[in-house]
Amino acid sequence: MGKIVALHPVEGRKEELSDEALLSGCTAGDAAALAALYDRLEDDVRRCLVRLTWIDDHLVDDLVQDTFLEVFASAASFKGNASVRSWVLGITANLARKHVRGDSRRKERQRLYVERTDNRDRDPGTEAENRELVAHLQEALAELPHPQREAFVLCDVEGLSGVEAARALDIPRGTLYRRLHTARTTLREALGGDPS
Repeated sequence: MGKIVALHPVEGRKEELSDEALLSGCTAGDAAALAALYDRLEDDVRRCLVRLTWIDDHLVDDLVQDTFLEVFASAASFKGNASVRSWVLGITANLARKHVRGDSRRKERQRLYVERTDNRDRDPGTEAENRELVAHLQEALAELPHPQREAFVLCDVEGLSGVEAARALDIPRGTLYRRLHTARTTLREALGGDPS
């Protein structure tokens, strides 16, 4: 029979601990470890959610909170075969997928996102051109099936490797690469580029 080991909160300064150590602290129920992990990864999660769902800021806030609650609840399931960031973004993508499935107002979210983007300060000479390009890209992304959009955002926008993204989404690498290739081809065609 195995020995029972008491779990203790992660010790040390939170900013000096690795993501893996903080996640281990979450497994032990250390809320301070979750707070430190949140501080490190919140911007990545928020950016990923905005790119995947195009929703109001208050709903992004809710999904960010849901992501970290899920991270805390699922910390023990982290296998360590991907980075903590990749694993957290995988949780983010899964929550976004659930949200998109249940939300029939996709076009309204897209409009709000484009408006938010258009309100940023820009060079007056290129403002109209940029607005048109952003709107066209958002329309093209919104038309992609969600699995292709996930692959594109995680790899080409968030910078995850194909291996990390496949692990984060819990799909075979070949499936990820097929989705990514289809998404890139579709977006290239939609933006008037050569599809090959």
